Parts: sequence; structure tokens; C-alpha cells
Amino acid sequence: MTQLSKNDKNTMHKGTTSIGVLLTQQELKSLLASVSSGEISVEEAQEQLRSQELSNDDCVYATVDLQRQARTGFPEVIYGSGKSAEQIAGILKRLNDAGQNAFATRVEKEKADRVLQILPNAHYDEVARIVHREVTEIDSSGKGTITIICAGTSDLAVAEEAAKVAELLGNPIHRITDVGVAGVHRLLRHADALKEARVLIVVAGMEGALPSVVAGLTDRPVIAVPTSVGYGASFGGVTALLAMLNSCATGISVVNIDNGFGAAYQAALINRL
Repeated sequence: MTQLSKNDKNTMHKGTTSIGVLLTQQELKSLLASVSSGEISVEEAQEQLRSQELSNDDCVYATVDLQRQARTGFPEVIYGSGKSAEQIAGILKRLNDAGQNAFATRVEKEKADRVLQILPNAHYDEVARIVHREVTEIDSSGKGTITIICAGTSDLAVAEEAAKVAELLGNPIHRITDVGVAGVHRLLRHADALKEARVLIVVAGMEGALPSVVAGLTDRPVIAVPTSVGYGASFGGVTALLAMLNSCATGISVVNIDNGFGAAYQAALINRL
């Protein structure tokens, strides 16, 4: 049996601490056994552990989690803000090369145009600010419809992020737009749609009252999304966030300000139960 030096053990420990989540326990055990038996060297094992790393100019900018879909049912999603177009395209391609559909959120148009130059078969939703690229048909895993309710047109970007993410995660969706509490009769016209939905995502800014109204009209779970829309005392969405957290209506969960992605992901998990 090959004995590892202290330095080799430290090297392997560092590799598996940072990268080990990319492998199943059985895969990691098999890899370590191969090193222990001398079938492969420590250096070869390192290369296998590093195979998910992406770099530019010898600087690693991402370690792609190719096992996330196996663990959670959904592939890794790219948060586009703060990443270059080249980095987004690189991660999209790495996920696609592993046979997984992929998308990036919060990608502005100028950056998205560059991504589409690099990956011409990718697609961009400008309102939702999502770049996506499919290599297989999207699996329809949702058991019912996710309905996205938008209080006002100013909230539409967040609502569309939620709608597009829910769709890309394999769910039928239904949109109800511009039905805020300033004209609540507009919402009441959609009473049947509220009853037919399996999960409801309610997006609102200003005083954030709409989720409470919706939750009082349906027995379905409601995911509330506060937006940063509103005048000064809305404090960039904090007023709506606190209103939703303090709602007296039952059955409401709340995500962070402008987090359409988080709401859609949670709704998709519920819709698979």
C-alpha cells in the first residue's frame, strides 16, 4: 500500500475540503482508495478534483458544482451580477457540457449580448434579465401551476424573473399583472386562477400589502416578494419587507427584497412535492 507523505496528505485534505462536495461519497471514497493503492498518483487525483475549475490567465474564477442536480434536483444557477460575460459563458458551457441545462440571473443587456456572441445558441429574456441555454428538453417536474401575481408594472422585472426561473425549472406558470391593492377589484376578477394555482408568488413594492390580501382569498401557499419600488419612506423595499413579515394573514413566507429567483426556486420545490 502506498503511504502518503505529510505534504501529500495536506494537499489531498485541501483539495477535498474545497472540492469534495462535487463528488458523491462513493466517488470520493473510490478516488482516495485509488490513491492509497497506488493506482493513481496524488497529482492525478488532484487533477480529477480540479476538473470542475474554470480559469482565465491561470486564475480560477469558478468551481462548477456538477453534482448539485443529483443532490437537489436542480442544476447550479449562475448569479450574473459581478461576473464578466466571458465568465458567465464559461460556466454556462461547462454545465451544458455535463449534459445540464443552465441559466444565469441578473444579466444586463450589454453583458448578455456579449454572452450570446460567445454562445450563439443561448437565449436572453431582457425583462427578466436571464440568459439561458438548454441542451436537453426542460423536464416538466411541477405537479401544478405556479401563479405569479404582480402588484404594479413597476414590479414587473422582479415578477418576470420569478416567472422565467419557475418556467426554466420545469413548471407551468400563469401571470396576473397590475392588480395592486389601490384597485383591489382587479385582483378579484382572477378568483378562479387563485384557486387553481398550486403555489402563488406575490410581488409588490410600496407598502407591500398585496400578499396579505391574496393569502386571505386562497388556501394555497403564498410566497411574498417585496420589491424596492416606492417613494422615500419605502426605504428601498424595507417597508414592504417588514409589512410582509408582519402580515396577519396565514400561509405566507417571505423572501428577500427583489428576490424573484429565490421565490421561484422555493415555489418549484413546493410544486414537486
